[in-house]
Amino acid sequence: MAGTLLSLGIAVCGATVAAALVTAGAAAAFGQQLAGIADAAALAAADAASGAITGIPCDRAAEVASATGAEIVSCSLDGLIATVEVSSSFLRLPASATARAGPPPS
Repeated sequence: MAGTLLSLGIAVCGATVAAALVTAGAAAAFGQQLAGIADAAALAAADAASGAITGIPCDRAAEVASATGAEIVSCSLDGLIATVEVSSSFLRLPASATARAGPPPS
């Protein structure tokens, strides 16, 4: 009987650790996805600021972010350099990422 309880306890502990590792991995993947969304939104804003595409830079960034399920928290331009922060939620927890895009420094 003691061996059965010990085996059950080890199995439950193993399942708990496995679930925690899967959740941590999913959170890391979500963070990378959100960073990619921020990059794409910043690139869209920088392209609009430079005239490579038409439109208002921060509106373009918002379009890109909303197409992927995120929303713009802030968008600012410093000349042709766009800085964009996007946010979304992972398992009902807020997450955000920031990206900058523009021409290379001279």
